Amino acid sequence: MISKEKEILRELARQVAEIAALPVQQETINLWKALNGLKPIRGMVMIDQIPWHEMDVNDELKLRTEDGFCRRIETQLRRKLYLWKHMRADMVIEPFINISKSIRNTGFGIGVIEERAVTDPRNSVVGHRYIDQIQTEEDIMKIEMPDVSLNEDATKQSEEIAHEIFDGILEVRMQGAFPSFAPWDRIVQWRGTDNMLLDMFDRPDFIHKIISRLTDAYISMLDQLETQGLLGFGQNTIHCTGAFSEELPAPNFDPQSPRAIDIWTCGMAQIFSTVSPAMHKEFEIDYATRWFGRFGLGYYGCCEPLDEKINIIRELPNVRKISMSPWVDLEKGAERISNEFVFSRKPNPAFLAWDTWRPEAVEDDIRETLETCNSYGCPVEFILKDISTVRYEPQRLWEWCDIAMKVVKNGV
Repeated sequence: MISKEKEILRELARQVAEIAALPVQQETINLWKALNGLKPIRGMVMIDQIPWHEMDVNDELKLRTEDGFCRRIETQLRRKLYLWKHMRADMVIEPFINISKSIRNTGFGIGVIEERAVTDPRNSVVGHRYIDQIQTEEDIMKIEMPDVSLNEDATKQSEEIAHEIFDGILEVRMQGAFPSFAPWDRIVQWRGTDNMLLDMFDRPDFIHKIISRLTDAYISMLDQLETQGLLGFGQNTIHCTGAFSEELPAPNFDPQSPRAIDIWTCGMAQIFSTVSPAMHKEFEIDYATRWFGRFGLGYYGCCEPLDEKINIIRELPNVRKISMSPWVDLEKGAERISNEFVFSRKPNPAFLAWDTWRPEAVEDDIRETLETCNSYGCPVEFILKDISTVRYEPQRLWEWCDIAMKVVKNGV
């Protein structure tokens, strides 16, 4: 590492450290703890999964380093500073930097064979057509139990470089894995949507054998991460939402050997949007129970509408937040969630992609959700994510943030 690159990163780190020292960080942490404890002071707001290729203004995101390791860290720091400046919402900046441990994982044995449809070559959001690789019971054995281990040399090297850069400015935190449970996302990539959904009706035993083996593989991966002390700790987010909680970590926590019970997990079955509650329970919830039972707290759902499925989600242990995507019936979701879970609202990112930016429509949408949740006593958060485009007008996203924060702070 040359001294110039080191100084670039140290200067960015100094800016982060100054922000992390502000009293507002602890104030926001307390707000998240209240919400996650189901005793909210107000609704909370986060923005994530951003089209960063459309965001740069005045070269704020332009990278100045050349080394690959340094560029990854620089990207992390510049994006954090950008968010804080333009659309901080209820983000929290803490006085440390996470450096990922180098964890080897052989995976589940099957890759993805697909055709892609690309509209904007700069955008990572593309269309997919997956090729079916599990057509027979013999094919199920292609799903392998993963082998997990720590690459000690690579981890040590990353840690040494990070200390060289950040000592005296930010604490270096060597971070492990925060695993989630989304087996159906993988099965769809291995089989395609139509094949998978039709087989749930035509060949249910076949589908059960697939999800059973893959669940075993997930549990094997978790066992290895936990046994080897390779889980992470001290999350500040879980699935794009604030993760601060008075309930975690669990008693007898050891930062050198975190357990699943010390952290959050998340799970989802996005392809089950059109699957009945009974089939959702049979093919997903009954298997996800094994996973969620291991963790301290859980977040369930993503883009799939879950307003008709709250009763089956209740059967998952330790769930605290339930995703309420743009396609739910707000009234039904709020009535069924009540004060038992956090109503994790995903506002529609399409507002940001229209030909004409309409801030009044954004405010009406957020206000409707807040009023509905208030009427049923629902703890609520607004998590804007899956943002494919802002039409190369980042100011739309900045204004969305200002509008959302104004509404939640006013309370109506």
